Amino acid sequence: MEALYPRLLVTHFAECFEFYNAVLPQLVGAKLIKGTAAGPYANWDVDDQAVLVLFDRAVMAEVAGTAALPATAAPAQDAVMFVCRVSDVDAGLRLCLRNGATAVAAAVDRPQWGPNLRTAHLRDPAGTLIELQSY
Repeated sequence: MEALYPRLLVTHFAECFEFYNAVLPQLVGAKLIKGTAAGPYANWDVDDQAVLVLFDRAVMAEVAGTAALPATAAPAQDAVMFVCRVSDVDAGLRLCLRNGATAVAAAVDRPQWGPNLRTAHLRDPAGTLIELQSY
């Protein structure tokens, strides 16, 4: 069985593509394997292993039979988070913010979560919660 990978279903495909294409190479060493900002699909790998796939939410809604439903829900707590282990949380946060992310929580040490853990939280252009972490 191959390892699983996150596939984000996004409503702002072009903006999300540009964001991840700008930050994933520096954050985790990912390389764009397939896709363009035109969508509806793009994927990035590290060492021939998928790290992230973007897929246009409207295309998947057609497949899943949910196209008539709202694309966004009422405000609610997050149900999913994309976590990236990085060498420098502060530099990663600056990189993401320069490329269109929105800050959620500043970079801080979180020893209560794990020894030597430092995290920052942000949102991509579609609103997906991201955690940058280093140990």
